[in-house]
Amino acid sequence: MGDFIVSFADWIWGTPMLILLMGGGIILLVHSGFVPFRRIGHAISLLRGKYDDSNIPGQITSFQALSSAIAATVGLGNISGVAIAITMGGPGAIFWMWVSAFVGMATKFYTCSLAIMYKGKDSNGEIQGGPMYVIEEGMGKKWKFLSYIFCIAGVLGLLAIFQANQLTAVIRTVLLEPNGLDEGDKTRWIIGVSMMVLVAIVILGGIKRIASVASKLVPFMVVLYFLTVLLILFNYLGEIPEMLLMIITDAFSGKAAAGGVVGAVIITGARRAAFSNEAGIGTAPMVHGASRNNEPIREGLIAMLGPFIDTIVVCTLTALVIMVTGVWQTTESDGVRLTLAAFDQALPGFGRYLLMLAVLVFALSTMFTYSYYGHKCFNYLFGADKADYYNYFYLITIVAGAVASLQVVISLVDGMYAVMAIPTMISTFFLAPKVRTAAKDYFRRMKDQKA
Repeated sequence: MGDFIVSFADWIWGTPMLILLMGGGIILLVHSGFVPFRRIGHAISLLRGKYDDSNIPGQITSFQALSSAIAATVGLGNISGVAIAITMGGPGAIFWMWVSAFVGMATKFYTCSLAIMYKGKDSNGEIQGGPMYVIEEGMGKKWKFLSYIFCIAGVLGLLAIFQANQLTAVIRTVLLEPNGLDEGDKTRWIIGVSMMVLVAIVILGGIKRIASVASKLVPFMVVLYFLTVLLILFNYLGEIPEMLLMIITDAFSGKAAAGGVVGAVIITGARRAAFSNEAGIGTAPMVHGASRNNEPIREGLIAMLGPFIDTIVVCTLTALVIMVTGVWQTTESDGVRLTLAAFDQALPGFGRYLLMLAVLVFALSTMFTYSYYGHKCFNYLFGADKADYYNYFYLITIVAGAVASLQVVISLVDGMYAVMAIPTMISTFFLAPKVRTAAKDYFRRMKDQKA
C-alpha cells in the first residue's frame, strides 16, 4: 500500500500539475492586473483591522482567518518541507518555490475573494465558505461532482500525519535518544497518544477556539523562529550572497536534481511550495470564508499575504540556514532532521532546543487548523449532524502519523493536495471574471472615499 501511495504522488505531480498551479497562477497574476504587487500596501492596512466590523455576519475576524490559515501553512512545511526540497532538488528548488509563491499570491487573492462571494449553507443552515461552496453556488449544481472530489481528497489529505511524524522525530532526536530513553516504536506510540490528547483539548472546541489559539500562537512562533534564524545567519553573513546566487543558478542548471533535469527541480519546488503555502489547493478559502467580511476583494487581499509570509520570508530563511551551514552536503539526514543538524552546527548546545520549541508550536498550530479544514469537508459530504465524528477519526490518525514512515506520509498528503487543486483551480478560472469586476468596483470606491 505504501508503494502505491508513493507512486501515485509521483505520477500526479508531473507536468500537468505544474501547468495547473504555476501556469494557472501566472494567468491569474496577469488577469488581476498584478494586484499582489500593486496593492500589497493596502492589504497590510486591512490586516491591521482598519475596516473590521463586528456587526457583519461571520465566525471570526479577517486577522483571525489569516492567522488560522498561516497556522496551517507557516509550519513544518517551512522547516521540514524546505529540507526535503533541497534534498530532492538541490538549492534550485528554492527558486521555484519563490516563483510558486509570487504566482500563488494571485491565486489566493482569487480563491479567497470567491470564498466570500459565494458562501453556502450546511445542513444546519450555518453559513460556510470554501471551494466546495464556491463550485455549488457559483458554477451551479451540475458541477457539484467537483465539490465531492475536493472534499473526499480533503478528508484524507488534511490529516495531521506529517506534523505528527516530524514532531515525533524531533522529540526523539533532541530529548530522548541523547539520554538513552528512546525505545523505538513504543516511544512513537507514547508520543503519538500524547499529541492526540493535547490536540483534542483545542479542536473539540470548534473554529472559534482554534482561531483564538492560532491568533496567539502564530505571531509568537513566527517571531521566535525568525529571530533564531537571523541569529544564525548573522554568523554567516559573508556567505549569504553566494548562497542566494547558488539558488538562482542551480534553478536553471538542475545539477542537483536526479539526472540533471531542470524540469525535475521545477516540479520539486512547485510540489514543496504547494505543501508549504497551499496556494491553489483550496484550504485557505475554507477559513477565510468564515470571516466577518462582506467585501470579497478585501478578504482576498488579506489572504494573499499568506504565501509571501510563508514562502518568500520563512522558507527562504530556513533554506539559507541549511545552505550556509553546509549540512545538506555533509549529512544524509532528511526532513526535519536535516534542519536540526543545521541548527545544531550553527548554535551548538542550544540550537536544537530552540528548533524543537519552534517545531512544537508550528506542528500543534497546524494540527489545530487542519482539523477545521477536514471537518468542513466531512460536513459537506455527510451533513453537519455527523461532522463531529470526523474529529475522532482525525485524532486517531495523529497516532498513525507518529508511527508511519516519512516517505509514505508526505506522499499521501502530496497526492491528495494535487487532487484538491483540480476542482479548486477549475472553479477559480471559471469565476475569475467575477473577481476582476468586483476588484474594479472595490478599488474605484476606495479611490472615491479618499477623494
